[in-house]
Amino acid sequence: MKSQISRRDWFKSSAALTAGLTLTPALINNLFAGPVSKAERADRFEWGINPYSANGNVRLNANENPYGPSEKARKAIVDNMSEGNRYPFQALTDLKKMVAEKEGVDVDHIHMGAGSGEILCEAGVAFGLNNGEILSGFPTFTEMMDYAEVFNAKWDKVNVNDKFEFDYSAMASRINSKTKLIFICNPNNPTGTLVDPSIVSGFCEEVSKKVPVYSDEAYLEFLEPEMQKKVSNIEMVRQGKNVVVSRTFSKIYGLAGLRIGYIVAKPDLIKKISQYQMGIPISQHAIAAAKASLGDEDFMKLSRTKNAEARAHLEGYLKKKGYNFGKSHTNFMFYNAPIDGKTILSKMRQKNILMRIWDYKDKEWCRVSIGTLEEMKQFTAAFDEVVA
Repeated sequence: MKSQISRRDWFKSSAALTAGLTLTPALINNLFAGPVSKAERADRFEWGINPYSANGNVRLNANENPYGPSEKARKAIVDNMSEGNRYPFQALTDLKKMVAEKEGVDVDHIHMGAGSGEILCEAGVAFGLNNGEILSGFPTFTEMMDYAEVFNAKWDKVNVNDKFEFDYSAMASRINSKTKLIFICNPNNPTGTLVDPSIVSGFCEEVSKKVPVYSDEAYLEFLEPEMQKKVSNIEMVRQGKNVVVSRTFSKIYGLAGLRIGYIVAKPDLIKKISQYQMGIPISQHAIAAAKASLGDEDFMKLSRTKNAEARAHLEGYLKKKGYNFGKSHTNFMFYNAPIDGKTILSKMRQKNILMRIWDYKDKEWCRVSIGTLEEMKQFTAAFDEVVA
């Protein structure tokens, strides 16, 4: 007989893991945001380094916004400093109301966490406990599935197509009685690609009748506002569909270090996921910054414009050199590694530039975040020297 794990059991096991944390590959993946390739594992073991260390490095490895936080967010943090001695109960309630109004739903459709990553992990546990199966495209952002696998969930991966896009027809055909949740990411991380909104909405419309769909929209705001409306699955939630929409303040808003994000879903799904949150993980200052950022259209436009300019430089370089990549709609690009990944990581770090290497289909792939235009020029010059 299979043992059943309850919410109480989960909290006990979670505490045990924290107390005596063993860095298994799955936990390393969770801690360092994304799949750790063989090259990255070897590089970190050899050098004993923190792959996200600043130390004067050009950090193109975590898809951060180099222009954030906005001036309004910074001012809000300073102005809110006197509230640092108070618990953020009311502040969080107020922010939930603001988010609910922005998304056109009631406040009971909102759940907030320490970045969208925390909520991804909560959902992974909620649907993955007791050998639940989570279906997703691959490669994609793996935090939910990595965390769920620690608790014996199963992860069913469907490879992206030749354009590095999610293959939704193939995913639909893989749904079975064991599938408890479907994870999609549009635009997708790490490929940066965007699937036609009509295909995605059609998929969600049909499959959500059988299984809940978790739609990660972390990079949605890098699209122009009119395109955001077409791409987002938020209307599905408003219609009461079995869909969860995930958003973050880490990317376009530039608040990655403050850790704040949210999901929008039906109240029953909110309850199922939020029960695995431990306490209130969001600080007064993160809430203050998020409130100030929500209405800061000027900063979002600035970030989009500068990101597109710097991305165009990298895209032009990749085209000129003949690399294989998908069309990016985000603040990063994904392309084939021309030499072994460990060498790339090591030699680029010697030039004070950090990036990522991913494993996919027995090959190695580079994922490079978009920094400032000056940083991207520095990157392409250095990369040329490293792979020469």
